[in-house]
Amino acid sequence: MGIDNEEKIVHYGTPRHSGRYPYGSGEDPEQREKSFLGKVRDLEKKGLSETEIAEGLGTTTTYIRKRKSIEKAEKRAADSATAQRLREKGLSNVAIGQRMGINESSVRALLNPMLVERAKLAENISKTLKENMGDKGFIDIGSGTEAHLGISKTKLDVAVARLEEEGYQVHTIRVKQPGEGKYTWVKVLAPPGTTKMDVYQNKDKINVVNGHVDDEGRSQLGLGPIQKLDRNRIMIKYDEDGGTLKDGVIELRRGVDDLNMGRSGYAQVRIGVEGNNFLKGMAMYSDNLPPGVDVIYNTNKKKGTPDNDVFKPMKDDPDNPFGATINSQKGALNIVNEEGDWSTWSRSISSQVLSKQSPKTAKKQLDLAYELQKEEFDEISSLTNPAVKRALLKPYSDGLDSEAVHLKAASLPRQESKVILPLTKIGENKIYAPSFRDGENVVLIRHPHGGTFEIPELVVDNKNKQGRDLLGMAKDAIGIHPKVAEKLSGADFDGDTVIVIPNKNRDIKTSASLKDLQNFNHKALYKYYDGMHVITDREKQLEMGKVSNLITDMTIKGASPNEIARAVRHSMVVIDAEKHKLNYKQSYIDNGIADLKVKYQGGKDKGASTVVSRAKSVKYINDRKESIYIDPVTGKRTKGIDPRTGKKIYEDTGETYINKKGKLVVRKIKSTKMAEEEDAFKLSSGTDIEKIYAEHANKLKVLANKARKMFVETPSVEYSQSARKTYAKEVEALKSKLTEAIRNRPLERKALLLANTTLTSKRRANPDLTPDQIKKIRGQAIVEARRRVGAGKEIIKITDREWEAIQAGAISNNTLSQILQNTDLKALKERAMPRRTTIVTPARRLRAESMRERGYTPIEIADAIGVSVSTVEKLFE
Repeated sequence: MGIDNEEKIVHYGTPRHSGRYPYGSGEDPEQREKSFLGKVRDLEKKGLSETEIAEGLGTTTTYIRKRKSIEKAEKRAADSATAQRLREKGLSNVAIGQRMGINESSVRALLNPMLVERAKLAENISKTLKENMGDKGFIDIGSGTEAHLGISKTKLDVAVARLEEEGYQVHTIRVKQPGEGKYTWVKVLAPPGTTKMDVYQNKDKINVVNGHVDDEGRSQLGLGPIQKLDRNRIMIKYDEDGGTLKDGVIELRRGVDDLNMGRSGYAQVRIGVEGNNFLKGMAMYSDNLPPGVDVIYNTNKKKGTPDNDVFKPMKDDPDNPFGATINSQKGALNIVNEEGDWSTWSRSISSQVLSKQSPKTAKKQLDLAYELQKEEFDEISSLTNPAVKRALLKPYSDGLDSEAVHLKAASLPRQESKVILPLTKIGENKIYAPSFRDGENVVLIRHPHGGTFEIPELVVDNKNKQGRDLLGMAKDAIGIHPKVAEKLSGADFDGDTVIVIPNKNRDIKTSASLKDLQNFNHKALYKYYDGMHVITDREKQLEMGKVSNLITDMTIKGASPNEIARAVRHSMVVIDAEKHKLNYKQSYIDNGIADLKVKYQGGKDKGASTVVSRAKSVKYINDRKESIYIDPVTGKRTKGIDPRTGKKIYEDTGETYINKKGKLVVRKIKSTKMAEEEDAFKLSSGTDIEKIYAEHANKLKVLANKARKMFVETPSVEYSQSARKTYAKEVEALKSKLTEAIRNRPLERKALLLANTTLTSKRRANPDLTPDQIKKIRGQAIVEARRRVGAGKEIIKITDREWEAIQAGAISNNTLSQILQNTDLKALKERAMPRRTTIVTPARRLRAESMRERGYTPIEIADAIGVSVSTVEKLFE
């Protein structure tokens, strides 16, 4: 039944009720004035649904349910008080019942202390929220708050609704996550009169119920006190002494407590020096230090250069004077990365690299990348548990969207990421690389690079004594002659990395160094002059992005070696322009960059012109949110996805703000051109290599939509009461784990608020921060903020028996979905999509250990026992 012209409901306010019991008591509590609940009941008796009533009253069904709960609780409290008052007058339960118009058992319930206390629960929760709010603060009342209070979500909602009746405000604000373009919504309870803007401007005052913040003497970016070395303990090895050959390497004396790298044999570090300087580079142990010296710092600077120009000056930032992400501190060593960290880096091949190779190689690796994605889709599709299928489809489809933007190809066989270290006693055409076969040819590729002329091809020499002595069985480091670094687009040894690829089949093409780059001394040609504008770090990043895209577009469109050399020369000037105060504007003129841009990008003021360079180019769009698709036949609502196509659907929020010029403007958010373009060919200029990349991007987009469509079409899990009884113990265990996981949500939101406050203060202090620097600071800030508030996602570990319960349908769909959202995705995949794993028998393990003791390299051990290098490395972790 609908609401017709005969029966119209008008929106009305609920007056504050006077008297001792605001909603009355007894058989007809609404006898004097119909309460909100009374009005609702009248309409329900006339056959209107809750949805129709809500629409007619200009409210929501959720609000009606909350009001029902509030009024029922208040009526019960009033009835309990009446019964207690009559009892005190000496009336029996029967007499009280007759007086109140209820039966004797209902009177006993009203006088039961436990039930009376339960009736007051919403009032007590409201009181707790007020106490946590304090005088000027706000309270996070979003998901997980109920777990901190030990109550249900419904009871929390009712308590909040009571406070809203008193004038307290509920606002929902958006807080940026560490990932690009991702946000978390924070639901906030605020004192009466608080506006949404008040909450936005005071996000740091949003508290967690019963939460606390502990800094333990650490900075906002997580650094503890910095130990500084006495200058007398450090020897500088200048260019004249051979320092250039190891520029960036920090040699440490073994056995010194405050310079102990633990189990690592090398690490990328920052070391404070007395005064206001620090050492930056790759630390390695050395047995050739003079007496009284604990550290040798290798530099390309000449003798007589002041310490302040040899060492790095500490930044004017007490939270992180190194300007780097410090992952751990060991004595005087502030460690950025240590042995083993580089092996976890992505092994895929970027489009910036592969687009400069042959179309055949690019297609081969892109097709392999797609086949791997399609294989995973087929495996997910075959799953029989609907909840598990949905849990895997969502991140899988999001991952495909990202892959379509970044256009990364599958790695080549045995490709690995390695950090480079110098060996002065190895041939210029050799490499010490214990993860690769002795005598095989490998190529090294550094990102970014100008072209195939910056890819050296070397022969593996794992018998090199210096390599064995200094690096041993290094997990993720390789040793090369310093001159090889010159070909690697000017790499140095302070933590630069490369991908190493065996090149037996010559899949990766290399070429001789460009003659036009030989003896190009950009630091001498483009020196600083008085009054010259020195490029800022932010400007440098922007200019490097422009020239990198230009080089990529020129290579794809077949530019000549001379033209490529002009662009590469300019890139060399730009990359060092801030550090050495170089005249990059004159370089732009001398190298004819404007003409190159006209020829290969369509104009001197134009930018990226190929699908490879355009894919990740920024595109600003109106602020938006997921929209709702309503099926015209069934009325089923689907959020954020068109169920007919699987495409994402959005609607503008219409949000505006006042900019710095005082003008009202529509809020924009940052996306990429590839993410916003359905057909990648519209970003292509038509070359053969672009066709390959555009086809690959479109295939990924189609697969992503197919996965989302399947996500929508996958039904809810079939709940089994019998399985619930069989696995009762496992069900309760999983629910308990889920409660602990949910408890982390408010803490995580508080950590985000703290981290964003830190980032805001850093950006105000330094408006010229680059996007990379902002990303780095945000990452550091969130890690430290999580530690301070005690946040840390409680990953639900599912036992074999609990997995049986899930598969049997012992868990309801909603609960199971939450459980799966809080479990480790990798572990879930392993359970849902088991794959064959290589088993190393005890005999193989003993043989591997014996070979290792005799000095065999990981690749030699792997070949001998018939497993991969990564399997061997895991054996010895």
